[in-house]
Amino acid sequence: MSRRPLFPRPTSRPLGAASARDTSSSPGPSASRRPRPAGPLPLALLAAAVLTGLTGCSSAGASAGGSVEVVVGYQSKTINTVTAGTLLRARGYFEQQLAAEGKKNGRTYKVSWQDYDSGAPITAQMLADKTDIGSMGDYPLLINGSRAQEAGGAGTRMISVTGYNELGALNSVVVPNGSPAHTLADLKGKKVSTSVGSAADGTLVQALRKAGVQDTEISKQNQQPAIGASALKAGGVDALAQFVAWPGQVVFGGDARLLYDGAALARPTLHGVVVRQKYATEHPEVIEAFLRAQADATRYLNEQPLAASQEVAAATGLAPEVVHLYNGPNGIATFGLPLRPELLAALREDVPFLKSVGVLKALDVDAFVDPSYLAKAALPEIAPARITGTDAVCGQPVTDPAKAGEIWFDGEDATRPAATPACLLKAVKAAAGKKVRAAYVPDATTGTRWFADKDHWAQDGADLLPFTTEDGLKAYLAAHPGAKQIGYEQALAAS
Repeated sequence: MSRRPLFPRPTSRPLGAASARDTSSSPGPSASRRPRPAGPLPLALLAAAVLTGLTGCSSAGASAGGSVEVVVGYQSKTINTVTAGTLLRARGYFEQQLAAEGKKNGRTYKVSWQDYDSGAPITAQMLADKTDIGSMGDYPLLINGSRAQEAGGAGTRMISVTGYNELGALNSVVVPNGSPAHTLADLKGKKVSTSVGSAADGTLVQALRKAGVQDTEISKQNQQPAIGASALKAGGVDALAQFVAWPGQVVFGGDARLLYDGAALARPTLHGVVVRQKYATEHPEVIEAFLRAQADATRYLNEQPLAASQEVAAATGLAPEVVHLYNGPNGIATFGLPLRPELLAALREDVPFLKSVGVLKALDVDAFVDPSYLAKAALPEIAPARITGTDAVCGQPVTDPAKAGEIWFDGEDATRPAATPACLLKAVKAAAGKKVRAAYVPDATTGTRWFADKDHWAQDGADLLPFTTEDGLKAYLAAHPGAKQIGYEQALAAS
């Protein structure tokens, strides 16, 4: 089978199998499927290796002598897939589930983890029968299903969701702090870095069209996220349109400001898990074990969000404050496995757009999405992480997620809840001299959680209101003549 890349290749780095940064496995991967790990196993995988033994295995995930291999492709820095990737791997949940399965059926299971920067190479490996389970964003998922259906055979199936945002805030556009751009329309004729074919690219194209700018009126640079972030810092591009967690990372690092919040499109965006159907049919117990492990990781993330954020940060090198922005309680990403009707409806609505830009020919979404694996796994419902407790400064319970914020002070092992943006500002002011690692507040219109000191603020009577973008602030001011724009320091003083 051809192993051509699914999208145009970035000039900075090819999107082929060789782009896997970090390949390691439980013992004995088949040389015909993948290279051996370059370094020592993480402790969780080493423990799993002891449990599962040192038995060899045949290629393409087939079992031989009671040995079954499974290859998982994931994106460590795409942190709303962590429950099927980074966090799942770090905590060893999949290996634990497979070890328990092996005790029942006498088989030995070995897991090989392959880390990529985007979903395209995972799909290429799946089409070449070299990766069995993968996690990626909605557009790459749809292209995965389309290419697999086009190739014929058993194809691939989407079996669960990882993280999602009902308004699309997982994708956004950032510009350097000194950029003259204040709206998307200001990017006309400018260089914009994105990963062509990704959900972030789709958000960029649709948002530009909404702003009256055609995709051809910008100079699009097809780059991997890390390359684009570096280019933005170096002045090589005028804007970066990317998916979680890259916009938050460059903004938190002081290198950029948010120009466009994907929530303005009001179109759900999601990430999910896809499997090779042939492998899943041959080894349904592996897929069910994966879903149980994903549920374990999802439960841990939602019940221990700060600890989970710190673990993901340690594994990826991302700032923990940025990981927590997205994955924390009331975060930009909500984590849950169910294939919710509104998310599937969004996938169906995305197909015509992907066809219009030439990255997808056709896709039978109903044939691609398969809820039967989740049904067989019979997993209990997992409540998403929410900010709760009592606001100590304002002396009131935290109950409204549209207003609730969270403060992470340096040297503290837990974050503090804030009932409203004004209460959060009061808490920051009251703790004068204490370093704030991060203070998170929801946008007054979209609800997008962002850094309080990076927001645009308005004062409307007694209300202090944060907005993620200048566009959002101006729209509010236009609709509320009595309101006025203020800076963050002014907002602190007024709280």
